Amino acid sequence: MDAVAPSAADAATTGGPGDRPSVAPPAIRSAGHERGYPEFLDRAARIATGLRALGVAPGDRIALVMRNEPAYLEITAAAAWVGASAVPVNWHFKHDDLRHVLTDSGSRAVFVHTDLLDAVMAVLPDGVPVIEAAVPAGVAAACGLAAAPATGEHPLLDRWLAGHEPLAEPAAQRPPTVIYSSGTTGRPKGVLREPVAQERLAEAVQAFLEYFAVAPGGRTLIPAPLYHASPSQHAVLALAAGLDVTLMPRFDAEEFLRLIEAHRIEQVQVVPTMFVRLLRLPKEVRERYDLSSLTSVVHAAAPCPPHVKHAMIDWLGPVLREYYGGSETGAVTWCDSAEWLAHPGTVGRAEGTAGVAVVGPDGQVLPAGATGEIYLKPSDNWPEFTYLGDPDKRAAMEAPGLPGYVTIGDIGHLDADGYLYLSDRRNDMVISGGVNIYPAEIEGALLSLEGVRDAAVFGIPDEEFGEVLAAHLQTEPGVVLGAEAVRAHVAERLAGYKVPKAVVFEELLPRDESGKLFKRQLRDPYWAGRDSAI
Repeated sequence: MDAVAPSAADAATTGGPGDRPSVAPPAIRSAGHERGYPEFLDRAARIATGLRALGVAPGDRIALVMRNEPAYLEITAAAAWVGASAVPVNWHFKHDDLRHVLTDSGSRAVFVHTDLLDAVMAVLPDGVPVIEAAVPAGVAAACGLAAAPATGEHPLLDRWLAGHEPLAEPAAQRPPTVIYSSGTTGRPKGVLREPVAQERLAEAVQAFLEYFAVAPGGRTLIPAPLYHASPSQHAVLALAAGLDVTLMPRFDAEEFLRLIEAHRIEQVQVVPTMFVRLLRLPKEVRERYDLSSLTSVVHAAAPCPPHVKHAMIDWLGPVLREYYGGSETGAVTWCDSAEWLAHPGTVGRAEGTAGVAVVGPDGQVLPAGATGEIYLKPSDNWPEFTYLGDPDKRAAMEAPGLPGYVTIGDIGHLDADGYLYLSDRRNDMVISGGVNIYPAEIEGALLSLEGVRDAAVFGIPDEEFGEVLAAHLQTEPGVVLGAEAVRAHVAERLAGYKVPKAVVFEELLPRDESGKLFKRQLRDPYWAGRDSAI
């Protein structure tokens, strides 16, 4: 729950190293750039005063177009302390998408890394103040960036905050961040969540520690971009719990292992694409690093192919934990390694006050084993939400007759024990000859083919069937595969109607830093000039 933000009191009560006397006090770091909690909190409080001086008031929003580094979290905390919401912006966005988020959010100020200034200034509405942040040397090196000198056209973050005294009286209500979807199926939309009472925030921190299997003062690693909901929420809750936080500016499989060993990381949160990249490291590289400190490896955000999860459990042991939910709902279902091994392929079952229902086209709740649209009831400590500027879209998510349940567009089923299984995204479902086909299953089969590094399956137009399947594949370097070999591999494992008709090999599939696949970039050219069946 992003509404939780660190404070001096939080640091004093939860920030100590506890029973780890040989370990340095918790800190926040990224690529060799580190801040202890006292410095972090002082800088955040000065930024908060600076925001007030810019006229940022409770209920306002500020945008961040920055890579992972401690200053990112300082600005996020500062926004909460003045009663405003931070708006993390995907720094890959350009032109229309970037203009849309900066305009739609109504951000009253923008914090931006120097190398991203040109893209921001090209679309920023007139009159919005800009605070420029230099890219730390380690972050620049990790991202392969050339040195970018300050422009001198905007206040520099470090000088700007140094000119303000720490904020003396933080706002009573601290609203969550406004997370924008990455626009995989359309224009990004902002999820606006309500502030939550302090007792609910404390419950959220306790739930985070319990479900992520980490103790106050523990050590966590966040390898995904903070502009996504899960890592953003994770980071803010980790700060509220006083954890030692290591941020990766970008994911690199071997660097990920090195950081776990170097900082004795106990808990990480990843996406399944990272598992795939880790497993593709040579065995001798994987065995080079001591990962024995790990007690909890949490993954979410996308279905994990069963063979990949089995391989990770075989490697790391029963430390994998999985959850399912969305930016709108938070985590709703959970499962640990033992539960997953007993229910292979599940994303868990609802915990606490959360709930799951599977609904058919007629709006009726379906029995166990039947596939339909998934509706989620967030836990009681999760804030109510709407979509910024689009309450009708929020209303359309609700399930008639199921108060408190909303859909985020996924298809799946429950088993007799209440464990949930995902089939695919509703918008990714392909209807071929009247048959519903879920591409995620086929992508999982393709990823088990030796030499395939990445796979995207989607529907393309067909005169006879309406839609047929296309598979775009990225192979390992030096690997040459033929379309017939790919089709034969799928045909051996799945029904004939699930075999792709078109097989295309790509140098690189369009994914963002967290591994989210932009299928529309592959699919749209096939449908140009005609109506999609989806």
